[in-house]
Amino acid sequence: MRHHTTTALVLTALALTACSADPAGTAPTASSLPRGGGDLRPLSSAALSKRLLTEEDLGEGYIHKAEGTQHNDDVTVIGCPALDKLGGDAATGQSLAFPNKAKVAFTYSGGNDSEVSEELYSDTADKLSDGVGRIFDAMASCPKYQIVSGSTAIDMTTQTSTAPQLGEEQWSQLLTYSAGGQRNIVKQTAIRSGSVLLIVSGSPGLVDTHLNEAFAKAQAAS
Repeated sequence: MRHHTTTALVLTALALTACSADPAGTAPTASSLPRGGGDLRPLSSAALSKRLLTEEDLGEGYIHKAEGTQHNDDVTVIGCPALDKLGGDAATGQSLAFPNKAKVAFTYSGGNDSEVSEELYSDTADKLSDGVGRIFDAMASCPKYQIVSGSTAIDMTTQTSTAPQLGEEQWSQLLTYSAGGQRNIVKQTAIRSGSVLLIVSGSPGLVDTHLNEAFAKAQAAS
């Protein structure tokens, strides 16, 4: 059985090398506010790409990371029925199946190598909200589950975390994954403002440091 879009957020996290960190207190953070504000019409991928963070925005120590060419064509989720139900929603395993998107990833070498990535998507507010909300809710409903990618089994735990009150809707979670004797934590925070969805993933400290800056630039006029 193949699960592409339903595990896209997990797969994005697994593509990052995250620092170990102890999760802070957890609380539900999928805030549902009136769907409006921000850009109301979907933006093109070209327009979104102009709103991504750059090395100049992030400062010294950050290096742009070329997009990987790996494919996650054989991914199975074990122990999470909610994710299993969403299995056939899309045809990509590297990004969410919204029509307009742009993404970038950076490696940070300030003290210990870690990474942070940014993804921007655009569609109608309702489609963004429903699509991302279903995935985050499904993942939050399964505190522990397993992902099998090829011959690799990855033990996952998910905890909701507090997201800043930006935009109209916010989701945030800490993903802890263990494989091959290694344990890593990745933070993913998603903010929807109007027809634009921002997802910042990576080392918890880097996500917290750059989220506000990423949100501000995502709202900038084209």
